[in-house]
Amino acid sequence: MRKQKVIIDADPGIDDSLALLVALRSPKLDVIGISIVEGNVPTIIGVQNALKVLREANRLDIPVFAGAEVPLKHEYVSAQDTHGEDGLGQSQLERVTDVKPSQRDAQAGYAKLLSENEDVWFLALGPLTNVAIALQQQPDIWQQVSRLIVMGGADQTNGNTSPVAEYNFWVDPDAADYVFQNSPLNIELVPLDVTRKLEFTPNMLQMMQYLDAEKAKFVAQIMPFYFDFHWQQEHVLGAVINDPLVIIYALHPELVRSVNKYVTVVTDGIALGQSIVDRADFWKKQPNATILQAVDAKSAMAHIISGLLASNVADIENELDNIATNLERLS
Repeated sequence: MRKQKVIIDADPGIDDSLALLVALRSPKLDVIGISIVEGNVPTIIGVQNALKVLREANRLDIPVFAGAEVPLKHEYVSAQDTHGEDGLGQSQLERVTDVKPSQRDAQAGYAKLLSENEDVWFLALGPLTNVAIALQQQPDIWQQVSRLIVMGGADQTNGNTSPVAEYNFWVDPDAADYVFQNSPLNIELVPLDVTRKLEFTPNMLQMMQYLDAEKAKFVAQIMPFYFDFHWQQEHVLGAVINDPLVIIYALHPELVRSVNKYVTVVTDGIALGQSIVDRADFWKKQPNATILQAVDAKSAMAHIISGLLASNVADIENELDNIATNLERLS
């Protein structure tokens, strides 16, 4: 079976790291490169975290390219309060020292990979700074990209960084809007509306440890901090994992419902970073995005967990049903 080639742009980050691991363990994907953007953590930390994930997946052959270190115009604000100073839940995992990141930066990395490959999916899990710069500086390379899938924005739900803004778009709203206005591809947008449906809970983690302690070890090292943050902030027992849904949607579009609309992003003022979807076609503009609206959350979560464990998805669905049945007995 031919594997689908993908480039992943990320800011790892706990949930980015889970998404990377799902992609790396997928028998259907060939990750040909990972680029790092400023976001959840500064780029230099994100590069090291990507190497740690590659080490976990035994794929240190994949090149990691350092990208933008600051947003296009706005001051950079990390999310280390959410992900830990090290970006991996204060797990203090040993640094990768035997393999170095590529000497090419993200832009040079894109040029090389897209000159050597065609029909590449580009999956953007963080702020869109690297993507915007690539569109500005080397628009021709995008002829080799067949899908651009972006995690970001909030359509009919509140933001997670302001009342209206999702973090990736809030950090670099200028890059986000530039990409929406200039992408030669229809953007497939995975917003908070659907990612919020995917809440990874401590009992799911325990289930993973029972099923495969070795493959679950990395997840068990980085998730407790995330659980603690969500408990303190929202008093929920679990954590929303946004980015893995990009990987699952890319492979299983049948799990979602979507609409095609025109999207723009607010670049200043009180609504900084808000993604505005012209649902009623006020502006009479051509749709530039396919926006995910609903997701089969249970099936998507089963695919994520089975991806992390490289196990059978049907078995995971059965185990999740068992967990749900046990919880119902308490009601």
